[in-house]
Amino acid sequence: MENRKANTNVIGPTGKPLTLADLPSANTQRWVIRRKAEVVAAVQGGLLSLEDACKRYSLSVEEFLSWQQAITKNGLAGLRATRIQQYRAD
Repeated sequence: MENRKANTNVIGPTGKPLTLADLPSANTQRWVIRRKAEVVAAVQGGLLSLEDACKRYSLSVEEFLSWQQAITKNGLAGLRATRIQQYRAD
């Protein structure tokens, strides 16, 4: 899935360098602000493509973009209630 060369200069929401190993697990169910921000930073910094992030975390493009827009508009606080819940019968 993530076959691109990782950018080693990505800074996460805590101000520390972010690597693929630092990202939330692919089966993350509870999306706290920090985890959302890490995924957004990873895409913006080139660690993951948008497509890879959406596949890995079962996100819609719209949901990811809402996270990105919330950070741009209101900083991390903007991520408090941006989860667009997709209920599936699994």
